[in-house]
Amino acid sequence: NGADRIPPADAHQRIYRHRKHLPVAGRRPVVYGCCQDAEHAHYHVRRAVHGAAGAALIAAGRYDDRDSGSEGETVMKNKIRKTALERRMDRIRALEESGRLATKLTSRTARKILSNKLAVLGAALFLIICILCFAAPLFTRWQPGAIALSDRMAKPSGAHLFGTDQMGRDIWARILYGGRVSIVVGLGSALGAAVIGVTLGMFVGYKGGWADRLILKISDVFLAFPQMVLIIIMVALVGQSLRNMILIFILTGWPSMYRMARSKVLSLKEAEFVQALNAFGISSVKIAFKHLLPNTVGPIVVNITLSTAMFILQEASLSVLGYGVPQEIATWGNIINVITNAGSIRYDWLGYWWMWLPCAAVLVLFVLAINFIGDGLRDASDPTQIG
Repeated sequence: NGADRIPPADAHQRIYRHRKHLPVAGRRPVVYGCCQDAEHAHYHVRRAVHGAAGAALIAAGRYDDRDSGSEGETVMKNKIRKTALERRMDRIRALEESGRLATKLTSRTARKILSNKLAVLGAALFLIICILCFAAPLFTRWQPGAIALSDRMAKPSGAHLFGTDQMGRDIWARILYGGRVSIVVGLGSALGAAVIGVTLGMFVGYKGGWADRLILKISDVFLAFPQMVLIIIMVALVGQSLRNMILIFILTGWPSMYRMARSKVLSLKEAEFVQALNAFGISSVKIAFKHLLPNTVGPIVVNITLSTAMFILQEASLSVLGYGVPQEIATWGNIINVITNAGSIRYDWLGYWWMWLPCAAVLVLFVLAINFIGDGLRDASDPTQIG
């Protein structure tokens, strides 16, 4: 009867087609009616999967299926064909073991910002323009108010990189020195509005009551008027000056900051950790500014960056309209204002493009850079975007 159970010539092929019966967790395959015994079946399985080399190891007694540390098992594992995912995981494991996979940036926010190409580009443009403006004496030998009537309306040249205006003042020097004023106006106004709006929004929004309702109604009054119209009215009432411009921007900009901070506080007010702090008797000021404020830093920073760009554009728009910073102070808006206040230039502004186009290009690039940075910070601080 044993002779009747000798396996046919194609037994290894039949076993190869049933690779799902290969050993799992150290258990040998189950083969029915094709081999003399279990050892013979095991021989054919190993031969079918690993070829003649595997069968030779079994015949020589150098392979032990139950011993994962034997020489035969090592050879068999090396001969098993791995999938693409397994090969990738092996490479990752090798990099981890060698220490080359470790990242130097442990902050998720920093990784997200650096992976955002537009945010990196915006940060580079922002730094370049700020360095040029605040280190202006290193990049130009002219003063922004130096008048040279002999060189009036001169085209760009080696002596004057961007030419001169109708009074002979160097355009390149006015762009650099005027950038200082425009950046200070925009950033200072945004920071001032954030301090007032966030302070009121965090404390009054957490406490609630009549104070919250009163300040909310006041902010609604400010937001009911178009901001540019309200600014023009205030400038007409208090007069044109750099200090007045910053104060007016702060006065008209804090309501949006207040509503943003208040909405964040209201969303966290009923959280479990806040209820626990109340149960321990922690003061409202400490809860609002020590425990709730850190959870709103991301949106606040994003709002500050976007408000900076908005205030810079508003200052330029008001200067073009004649309601901005006084004309004797060089700002990006006053430089562009030459189109409306330069006599014949207003009728041939394309012919005198160097008097306004370079400044307009710098203004657009700077505002775009701030917006790119704000978008990158918003994406990085958003907890719903995991990655």
